[in-house]
Amino acid sequence: MPTYSAPVRDMNFILNEVLGMERYANLPGFADASADLVGAILEESAKFCENVLAPLNQVGDREGCTRHEDGSVTTPTGFKDAYKQFVEGGWMGLNFPEEYGGQGLPHVVGTAVEEMRISANMAFGMYPGLTQGAISAILVEGSDEQKKTYLPRMIEGAWTGTMNLTEPHCGTDLGLLRTKAEPQDDGTYKITGTKIFISAGEHDLSENIIHLVLAKIPGSPDNIKGISLFIVPKYLVNEDGTLGARNAVTCGSIEEKMGIHGNSTCVLNYDGATGYLIGEIDKGMRAMFIMMNAARLGVGLQGLAQSEVAYQNAVIYAKDRLQGRALTGPKNKDGKADPIIVHPDVRRMLMQARAFNEGARALALWASLQV
Repeated sequence: MPTYSAPVRDMNFILNEVLGMERYANLPGFADASADLVGAILEESAKFCENVLAPLNQVGDREGCTRHEDGSVTTPTGFKDAYKQFVEGGWMGLNFPEEYGGQGLPHVVGTAVEEMRISANMAFGMYPGLTQGAISAILVEGSDEQKKTYLPRMIEGAWTGTMNLTEPHCGTDLGLLRTKAEPQDDGTYKITGTKIFISAGEHDLSENIIHLVLAKIPGSPDNIKGISLFIVPKYLVNEDGTLGARNAVTCGSIEEKMGIHGNSTCVLNYDGATGYLIGEIDKGMRAMFIMMNAARLGVGLQGLAQSEVAYQNAVIYAKDRLQGRALTGPKNKDGKADPIIVHPDVRRMLMQARAFNEGARALALWASLQV
């Protein structure tokens, strides 16, 4: 069974010795981020990822998510309890503003923690990953009322988020999208259309799911310059913050994928769902790019995280697999063959992977300091 051990020592070395986090103590969030505090956070994250998330990785891929006749989706065995522990640990709000219930720590600390989460269980990690991107978009483009309504519960982890761009006929060229947003007398919009490949689009982990949806308002330019962005919650939110009626958005199916089956990648159907404009009319791409740029950093981190866990398991395999003899003479003298780690080319490949991981980690953490 694959294993994972979080590279806490390497992360601490990069943060403290390479990047010198103490030099940024005059910036918001860094004053309280002492080496001891950050080290303790990384150690606790490592325990959670190694002991809770990693054992669920195979379970999630084998079971996958299950869509029911009513359009609801259940996640694999253990995911719901793991997410409950994730929320109770306060991991969602690690680097978001204290004003909305976050801990206000630097983004770079959240990046280190996120790498562990992805290595341990990428399918699970995508649920909070999409939510954090949605939070970032609302923080920048949302009105004060929208921030007050959605951010505290999303940063707490009680509500999750998604990004809805792709449609059956268009993905890269979003100017072709057909999802419509009809203005209503009360200032809301009725959203109608179909979105595909929506990660974490429907599941049983959170009380509510806050969808950020790109759509066109009638009369706007029928191209990329006529796209607006809307908040479309799975459940409407009452004025007192409680959940109200179910919105008209449903999961039509779960996409077939080669892997990450533990994440519910959905086809979402919007049938006159109530939506709320976020940002300016026809400026949806500008608003969505806040989330998309966060996703780009996240995808780069996914590459590093998967490379790290692949390297760790390759080392274990290379020490266990017996094949041939070392050029310098038998190393496993009591056996008929030596472990393949003694062969120069195998060692070269392992060291190349390790060098890539250490360099990529330094680059990822440095990039996070720029955000």
